[in-house]
Amino acid sequence: MPAPFYQRVAKHLSTRGWRITRINLCAGDWLFWRGDNTIAYRGSVSQWPAFITRFMVEEGVTDLIVLGENRRYHREAVDIALAHGVRVTVNDFGYIRPDWITFERNGMSGASQFPRDPEAIHALAAQAPEVDWTPRHVDSAYRMARGDLLHNMANLALGWMFPRYRRSDLRPHTLIYTAASGLRLLTNRLGKARTQTEVAQLIASAQPYFLFPLQLNFDFQIVAYSPFDGVADSIHYVLRSFALHAAPDALLVVKEHPWDPALKNWAHVLQKEAATLGIAHRVRYLRGGHLDSLITHAQGVVTVNSTTGMRALHLGRPLQVLGQAVFDVAGLTHQNGLDNFWRNPTMPDAEFVRAFLKALAGTIQIRGVFFEESGLSLAAQEAAHRLLTDRVGQIVPGPPSVTSRCGGPLSPTQPLAAACTDEAKTPAVSA
Repeated sequence: MPAPFYQRVAKHLSTRGWRITRINLCAGDWLFWRGDNTIAYRGSVSQWPAFITRFMVEEGVTDLIVLGENRRYHREAVDIALAHGVRVTVNDFGYIRPDWITFERNGMSGASQFPRDPEAIHALAAQAPEVDWTPRHVDSAYRMARGDLLHNMANLALGWMFPRYRRSDLRPHTLIYTAASGLRLLTNRLGKARTQTEVAQLIASAQPYFLFPLQLNFDFQIVAYSPFDGVADSIHYVLRSFALHAAPDALLVVKEHPWDPALKNWAHVLQKEAATLGIAHRVRYLRGGHLDSLITHAQGVVTVNSTTGMRALHLGRPLQVLGQAVFDVAGLTHQNGLDNFWRNPTMPDAEFVRAFLKALAGTIQIRGVFFEESGLSLAAQEAAHRLLTDRVGQIVPGPPSVTSRCGGPLSPTQPLAAACTDEAKTPAVSA
């Protein structure tokens, strides 16, 4: 993550006696965290498994912390860590939005250890503290975009520093992706008024519709945790089912992901498939629009595994999940298949939704954000607390706080450095 979150967590841990090693894989990594406690891996992708195995064994690593478990380098490191009894913590943007981050053991989404059994979820909820859902932090889209751009441009300009590095995600080349994303964001902004009018007219028409928000073609939620080869495959699947099984007066509204660079013209893919199926007049494509309004007025929401599904549950709308998602649980989502969903969508159980969100927030979510200072500071402190107390993925009773084992509870503003630091050295590694 092109933000100081991990560096802050490491600082908290080191003041409590932990030994930290940051492994930089590329120039972008180096730009955001260099100097003390860092080493550079400049070997090839094929040599990486042997290197990380040797490192974990020789250094006596106890904990591995990574941004997502399916990135290149991370996938091998996670598998090797688990095979050697190393605790793995995976982190990313939150399942709950807007001001939560995910912090859980071993993997996310389809690999999440969060229970799928309703009774187990209710039991967790009963132990979890009450949650004030009022947003506390507003993340900075500008800082996020700037950090992402700096990270990727550093890899271009300073690529000679790590000549054998291979990109860890599946996004297109930086120059192509950056230019396309900038153009798409600009044209979306210029067309915002027109899109808002389209949404207002859709809602005012009172015509029944289902919402299908698209995800990014290179997102690991699609690549690793769905049955689809890509977004186009998911569009074909949903449209064929809609054409055969939805009521004749129902519309299908497909919403573009707000960060899609439009390197593939999804509107064209949609229209071509709809025309082939004879339902072009029953399909709408939106390049934006207020998501809550679209969800609230929809007959139901179809998603592969987007966190938009979490929002649909929060707003009490029927939800069909097509991939692997932590929220695809009986009582929350429709369990009788997509073909049945169009005519008989299952409403989520409101009480169970509340219990699910409470249990989720109390175990594998941390309040905070990556790109706004107050939310970043509190999230890093709470993340360190969960690592120090070995409670990653477990209920943390009471409001988030950091507790000193030798000086009582620390206030949210008191630095961890105020705690005693004479504990046994415990190594950790972040790749």
